[in-house]
Amino acid sequence: MRPGSEAELAQAIRDADGPLSLRGGGTRGPLPEGTAITTAGLTGITLHDPAALTLVARAGTPVEEIEAALAETNQRLAFEPMDHRALLGSTGTPTIGGVVAANVSGPRRVLVGAARDHLLGLRFVDGEGTIVKNGGRVMKNVTGYDLARLVAGSRGALGAITEVALKVLPGTESCASLVARGLDDAAAVRAMSAALGTPFEVTGAAHDPHAADGPRTVLRIEGFAASVAYRAKALIEALAPHGAWEIEDDRETVRAAWRGIRDVAAFHGTTGDVWRVSARPSEAAEIAARADADQVFYDWGGGLVWLRLPEGTDLRARLGRYDGHATLVRAAPETHARLHTLQPEPPALQALTRGLRDKFDPRGILAA
Repeated sequence: MRPGSEAELAQAIRDADGPLSLRGGGTRGPLPEGTAITTAGLTGITLHDPAALTLVARAGTPVEEIEAALAETNQRLAFEPMDHRALLGSTGTPTIGGVVAANVSGPRRVLVGAARDHLLGLRFVDGEGTIVKNGGRVMKNVTGYDLARLVAGSRGALGAITEVALKVLPGTESCASLVARGLDDAAAVRAMSAALGTPFEVTGAAHDPHAADGPRTVLRIEGFAASVAYRAKALIEALAPHGAWEIEDDRETVRAAWRGIRDVAAFHGTTGDVWRVSARPSEAAEIAARADADQVFYDWGGGLVWLRLPEGTDLRARLGRYDGHATLVRAAPETHARLHTLQPEPPALQALTRGLRDKFDPRGILAA
């Protein structure tokens, strides 16, 4: 089903007598079983106020269209949502509703926050077909519960997003990468953590131990050209105990490299299961070692560890005791890629999750 309006979507959900599999632009690979219903027919930017740094768009609006409109006024989605298509080998078109529903964010999250942190408000249709509006178009909003941030990242479990209002930020004049080669995983995580602890506003930190030219650790600085130049040199001095660093400052080259980091380009064209593991940076290298993965990639200063393992690998058995979360991002076609908790959630959290599902989807028709 492809409703052409919010009202049609609400009616379709009210009329449903079985599970519904919500979809955006069709980029995320295997989805839950159920009648497919997509928000791709709900398109268009309904408001862009450059002076107020605000944009409102319907859920099915392609991310590419939004980024192009923002670029015309030198603005951007600061949380730089990842494009999953090359990693998953999928097609389709990334949509802003899908980005918010999955809270898709990129390396800049380490400084500016995730997609949900830029969400001013949204409209969605719950499991009973009721249209719900929450939030507004300004950051200061005290109109009630912050359902918008609750729905962000719920992957359609609480409702189908139909419209989002986002805070956008000005574009950057200049950018540069600081690169160190040859650091082992533990040393790289220490260096990235040290860099993120400085006052020099590092907007990305990643480490690829399997880079073609050997282990490669990269830090990003953005802003006005003079500021970027000053901070890059100061950061090199601050990181002297953590190896030798070089500055790469060709704007297009740096931006292309960070798009690759955003999209985990190191894993493109590979086979096997891909897991995204949340970790404390201090534990990242140990977790990667215990996973004994075929390939590892560290993002967000080591707070996010990407692992590529042989198909069907029991990651729980390899990691043993682990208190965080891991997402099976890419798996065999017959496997439903979904959130896996490697340790059971506390009973209180399980009860809260059930309560939310019962409230927003009492019929249990929103497969997620």
